[in-house]
Amino acid sequence: MELFFIFIGAALINNYVLVQFLGMCPYFGVSKKTETALGMGFAVMFVMMLSSAITFLFYEYVLVPLNITYLRTVVFILIIASIVQFVEVFMKKMLTSLYAMLGVYLPLITTNCAIFGVALINIQNRYSIEGYSFIDSIVSSFGAGAGFTLAMLLLAGIREKYENNPDVPEIFNGFPLALFSAGLMSIAFMGFLGLI
Repeated sequence: MELFFIFIGAALINNYVLVQFLGMCPYFGVSKKTETALGMGFAVMFVMMLSSAITFLFYEYVLVPLNITYLRTVVFILIIASIVQFVEVFMKKMLTSLYAMLGVYLPLITTNCAIFGVALINIQNRYSIEGYSFIDSIVSSFGAGAGFTLAMLLLAGIREKYENNPDVPEIFNGFPLALFSAGLMSIAFMGFLGLI
């Protein structure tokens, strides 16, 4: 039951995009179509879970015993960049059409602050009152990735619906309407704050 609450907390209550405002670049850049939003969401979810697991273990079994925890930022970024390179090579070989649609935003997962934020927050929760275990960190990362994917799909659906709508004034078409929609979605997600 505790793992369920961790998942819901990461996906809805503390949604990294709509509540904590991390990872906004791919959120606005790739959310024009639901296919690309779903592909990016799954790529971010995979990288988030894998990088969180590896950084947790590396921090716990290498940095802490050697008393070099001050290197965690550099180490975490290197781990995330390596995983993103793996995902990019895999998508280039196996999912070429999705790779072409994601374009420059796929390598930008490396600098996606939501992924780095999840890794840091899981380490922070490990040494706080919550006392996250390895499994708790994986579930939290999965929830954060699911919340990211949900936010991307919701915005992509809204943007597709209003793309060619003649009732929308031309000045609001494109990014202004996406920004306004994201703001309203953020307000809606703030309603989950009292859930748990």
